Amino acid sequence: MIPTLLILALGAAVALMVWGAGGRRRIRVLDSEGRPLGAFDGGALMRRLRFLIPVVAVLVLLPMSCRVVPVGHALVIFNNVTKTFRAPHQGVTWVPPFIATTQLYDLRRIEYTMSSSQGEGRRADIDDSLWSPTKEGLQVGIDLTVWHRIDPDRVTEIHQRFGPDFEEKIIRPAVRSVIRLVISEYPVMDVYSSKRQNIQNEINTKVKELIGKDGFIIDEVVLRDVRFTDEFTKAIESKQIAQQAAEQMKYVIEKEQREAERKVIEAQGRAKAIETINEALRQNPNYIRYLYVDKLSDKISVIVSDQNTIMDLKGILQEKK
Repeated sequence: MIPTLLILALGAAVALMVWGAGGRRRIRVLDSEGRPLGAFDGGALMRRLRFLIPVVAVLVLLPMSCRVVPVGHALVIFNNVTKTFRAPHQGVTWVPPFIATTQLYDLRRIEYTMSSSQGEGRRADIDDSLWSPTKEGLQVGIDLTVWHRIDPDRVTEIHQRFGPDFEEKIIRPAVRSVIRLVISEYPVMDVYSSKRQNIQNEINTKVKELIGKDGFIIDEVVLRDVRFTDEFTKAIESKQIAQQAAEQMKYVIEKEQREAERKVIEAQGRAKAIETINEALRQNPNYIRYLYVDKLSDKISVIVSDQNTIMDLKGILQEKK
């Protein structure tokens, strides 16, 4: 819009200057009856235009030449005449009009997500997750997020080599390649188990080495989700059910073993008690008679006359009544 207005304004100014060049004399204007109405001073108009044209040019060119670079950004400026680059960071900067091309780059941390869920990730309308074979050749699906930044000192180099679509040219292919390479070295159960953190650390190391040399800083590669095929998921569920049944059986066996051990210990205790009682009886044979009488004392009245005779006093008393 501004270049169009500028061209129209300069064109009008040039036309007026050409027309005014022949109007330096005073031109008399007559009415229909030949009487003079006044005079048009072309020279005075030219003097005004010579003053106004630079003012209009400055007012039009100034907004075109001044650019405000947002916070956390860099503006790559290429001068088509001198064929040189410069990349001023946040703030106001000067851009030569008509002879310079510009490209704005975000130097802050950028999130690039590849996900199977619609509405997530850079390609929200498709399943953008990464499927990779494991060491056994089984396929696993991975949702991930890459947090990356541009090295501020190499933004001009990145613009020259890759351009503003560097994520599709560098970040995405490199991350997908490294993940496939790392996952293929691990068995599927390692990807599914606690070794997943080790796998993520290895992926981070390799991605940083691969992309860092191109001027990109990788803060973190996060494995957000790991999925398996439906067939493998069913197999895992069946295995978990079998493991739970085995654990339950192991618990039952251990419980029975502990119960058997308890009974053995109880039997041993009883045998030890019997042995102790037998030893006491050998030392005092009358102790057994005492125990016998003690057990019967709540039902009958008894009296021990000697060691071989037990008299029923209760029966004798009932006969007298």
